[in-house]
Amino acid sequence: MTARRTAVLGAFILGSLFLGQPCISRAQETTQQDLKDAGHDTKDAAKDTGRATKHAAKKTGHAVKKGTNKAAEKTEEGAHKVKDKTDPHD
Repeated sequence: MTARRTAVLGAFILGSLFLGQPCISRAQETTQQDLKDAGHDTKDAAKDTGRATKHAAKKTGHAVKKGTNKAAEKTEEGAHKVKDKTDPHD
């Protein structure tokens, strides 16, 4: 290589390093921020899911309790009807 080619190549490489470095660090910062944002979004989604599960469990528990009580009342009513039908009339 000639001295002129070496100087031009050196200047090109040096210029590439100086100009390329900010682009690389910005890309890294953007990627890191994207990962952080994804982590926060995942955390928020997990919290929302937990709250929804808690709410659904409460509603289900109340519905089961209400249904059980209603079934017990109806069973008791049916037992009274059967008792009334089977009692000998005096």
